[in-house]
Amino acid sequence: MIDPDGLVESARQAFAAAADPAELERVKARFLGKAGVVTEALKSLANLPLEERKRAGAAINRAKAQIETLLEEAREALARCRLEAQLAAQALDVTLPGRNGSIGGLHPVTRTLERVEALFRSMGFASVDGPEIETDWHNFSALNTPADHPARSMHDTFYLQGRDDVVLRTHTSPVQIRAMLAHTARHRDAASMPDLRVIVPGRVYRVDSDATHSPMFHQLEGLWVGKDVAFAHLKGVIASFLCAFFETEALAVRFRPSFFPFTEPSAEIDVRFTSGALEGRWLEIAGCGMVHPQVLRNGGFDPESVRGFAFGMGLDRLTMLRYGINDLRLFFESDLRFLAQFR
Repeated sequence: MIDPDGLVESARQAFAAAADPAELERVKARFLGKAGVVTEALKSLANLPLEERKRAGAAINRAKAQIETLLEEAREALARCRLEAQLAAQALDVTLPGRNGSIGGLHPVTRTLERVEALFRSMGFASVDGPEIETDWHNFSALNTPADHPARSMHDTFYLQGRDDVVLRTHTSPVQIRAMLAHTARHRDAASMPDLRVIVPGRVYRVDSDATHSPMFHQLEGLWVGKDVAFAHLKGVIASFLCAFFETEALAVRFRPSFFPFTEPSAEIDVRFTSGALEGRWLEIAGCGMVHPQVLRNGGFDPESVRGFAFGMGLDRLTMLRYGINDLRLFFESDLRFLAQFR
């Protein structure tokens, strides 16, 4: 007859010596398996007298229950050790400085837009916007662009299917008309009407695509209308803006006679850098002129009482010149190697 207390102690020591779950299960089989010590002890009870069989059977069953409890404790201990080892291997030192997360940045064209708005705001210009899907009247007719003008050709302009009176705007100039109409509606008294000074940044669309042109690009329109506005004001505003934008006084600016249907007289604005990588080259950067009398009328002004000037320039081109970018298509490719340079 086996000693139940000795059996429990043997099981405790064997379970404690098991180094891993597999070994523990092998030890369990030795005590509780079909051919284990406890099973064999229960089988041997059949040869004992009835009263002794009852006492011995109760003792063995108590020992079996204790062994099963010890087995569960051993399993939990091994699982706890395994978890502690895993946590130790994956431990984090919370006193170390954290890793920097990925930080985005503004697109170079957006950076240029914000810079341009800030510079013109310092000269008293408000920033306004308008719809990108524009009526033919606002986009062409109100700007003194006749029906037979090449800009209205299907090869140059995006029209909406089934509509010949609505286009994707080809410039931000239509907002000139909207701004003038809103201004004259707000100030009915011509004698006390304040000057109108606005810039209009935004997206525009033309059927064009190469290394320096895109079907969608960004443009900035400027407008100043008032009683005493002259071409000299235009020259001063443009020269001051360009020197501030490029952060250099080593910049020559010239106004070359040109033609635009919505201004008279009209000029192209060229710049020449007198130092740096672009030294010595004249670069066309914008178009400008005094607002045509008919455009003033269409905007609600009396051209006999007020005058104005307007200018338009490409924000993409300004960005390319400022950052030395030679291919416009880089702005639209979402290449992080390119964009990360401007964070």
